[in-house]
Amino acid sequence: MSQSNAAVNLKGRDFLTIAECSEEEIQLLLDTAADLKKKQKAGIVHHDLAGQTLAMIFEKSSTRTRVAFEVGMYQLGGSALYLSSRDMQLGRGETIADTAQVLSRFVDGIMIRTFGHDKVEELAANATVPVINGLTDAHHPTQVIADLLTIQEHKGNLRGLKACFIGDGYNNMAHSLLEGAAATGMDLIVSSPNGYEPDGEILEAAVKRAARNGCTVGFTSSPEEAVEGCDIVITDTWMSMGEEGEAEKRLAAFKDYQVNEQLVKLAKPDYLFMHCLPAHRGEEVASEIIDGSHSIVFDEAENRLHAHKAILKCLLEKD
Repeated sequence: MSQSNAAVNLKGRDFLTIAECSEEEIQLLLDTAADLKKKQKAGIVHHDLAGQTLAMIFEKSSTRTRVAFEVGMYQLGGSALYLSSRDMQLGRGETIADTAQVLSRFVDGIMIRTFGHDKVEELAANATVPVINGLTDAHHPTQVIADLLTIQEHKGNLRGLKACFIGDGYNNMAHSLLEGAAATGMDLIVSSPNGYEPDGEILEAAVKRAARNGCTVGFTSSPEEAVEGCDIVITDTWMSMGEEGEAEKRLAAFKDYQVNEQLVKLAKPDYLFMHCLPAHRGEEVASEIIDGSHSIVFDEAENRLHAHKAILKCLLEKD
């Protein structure tokens, strides 16, 4: 762990958005994740969260989020409890505030994966244990910590790199990537068709933070302009959970925003391709790109485990 991060402390904190974290706090998470990954690969066991329990509330289905948090807690010596909203009193009308107070009496931390970001904020406001945002419609901070870790592993640094996000700008990944780039000194351009731009308040805040931090984030409707000279090309599904009914409309709107061989010719020769998965080959990305030599999507997926372990350790570890 770097000397500059030795005094940074996230213990007892909530982790709701990247924007709420300082650059030093993000680097602490990345350093911790890299250290935990190295130890796991070496077979070194560290039960830093022995005896602790994480409640995991899922109102949206999941593969990587559930497995990463559940396995992560196990590897850190703790346990994780899967709670579907269908099986909880939330599904019968109990308030989020009451749920937060009850769970706080039983567990050491709460992770929630849901729709409206207001639910996460209400849960955190009423819980007395750390709350982790596993995904909302507006933000996906745990994924972006994994993404930043993956970029740092492959490129050696974050500051000074140029990245782009091609696809739905009004998307949790686009929002959290804007916040992550602005915080860590990485240039990032989001490119989307008209009507699918990033949230104005999130974009404006990220632009201001980037300016203070010596980098640039922004938006363009031209995917070619966004990809030009990029080190990292990122995309995500054109239809998030709950938007499947708009499939025909979205396929038409995004038809010129596929990441394919023609588009990536504009990126740097050693560009990296990223996608948080699940992917729809032939829609947002061509098969030859996601399955090609520039793709690091499975390194990115694996790093969900190490990033989530770092978040858990930094928030839940006792003195």
